[in-house]
Amino acid sequence: MAFDPSLLSRPSPVTPHNFPASARQSTRAQDAIADAVSVDSDTRRFRADNELGLFLRQRRESLDPVLLGFSRGGRRRTPGLRREEVAQLADVGVTWYTWLEQGRDIQVSAKVMGAIATALHCTEAETRHVFTLAGLGEQVPVQERLCKSVSSMCQTILDTLDPYPAMVQNARYDIIGFNRAYARLTGVDLQTLAVEDRNCIYLALTHAGWQACLIDFEESLSRMVASFRAAMADHRDDPAWQAQLQRYFDASDVFRTTWERYEVRGIENQVKRFKHPELGVLAFQQTNFWTAPRGGDRMMVYMPADDDTAQRLQDGR
Repeated sequence: MAFDPSLLSRPSPVTPHNFPASARQSTRAQDAIADAVSVDSDTRRFRADNELGLFLRQRRESLDPVLLGFSRGGRRRTPGLRREEVAQLADVGVTWYTWLEQGRDIQVSAKVMGAIATALHCTEAETRHVFTLAGLGEQVPVQERLCKSVSSMCQTILDTLDPYPAMVQNARYDIIGFNRAYARLTGVDLQTLAVEDRNCIYLALTHAGWQACLIDFEESLSRMVASFRAAMADHRDDPAWQAQLQRYFDASDVFRTTWERYEVRGIENQVKRFKHPELGVLAFQQTNFWTAPRGGDRMMVYMPADDDTAQRLQDGR
């Protein structure tokens, strides 16, 4: 490819970490200058156009520096944290953070924006708002609850659905709740399994009984792997997701082969067929319900897809 001379004149993109060390050192004078800049004529344009900067400043000024480990010593021109303190908490350069508040044309990654949201003690809703204003709405970090079981209220809902199979799983396909009808359908005593083994993909790769109950095994596994890949795009730097992926690789070469197809799918309602040792072939309409609009756990309810399945299910109670 021919060399493009104009590349020599293009400035390197400004990122939170490519300042020289001296520029990353903050002083109160720098912060004061930055605050002075924020009230000049350009600020009027900034305040009209840059909602992200306004929101970040409002959050910064609402925090108590003492509660966050900073001294009240010295003159503070504004309430709350100084820019240098936010930069310190988020591990970014103070100059870069100042430019972010001012609405300068700089690059910001989801990882760094997440660190800033954490430094400013943003709630989950505020974090989503910050990411949306920064143009990173599709990369909002999910504050996933690492619970291993559902609430008592959710379990009551699952039990009430019996004789219809139902279960709850998280985005990593961990089964965190189920009713007796679901356990009977799969033919696996989930209660006796280690918590870390109660995972639909892992069981499909390692458990002979689980594999036997899935009539369309290859299609089912392919669908789960493709949706797991799609979901992992939001969690590439999450150790829990990385560990889960490695566990799948270690469990079976079948997973590796399926993963390397690079298929991506979303979650869909679908008809699934199971082979029950006593009731024979059963067809269910799987319907999905989420506990939250984004990143919530998913409840799957299996309703008979035909009259024959409905009758067999009723007879087998």
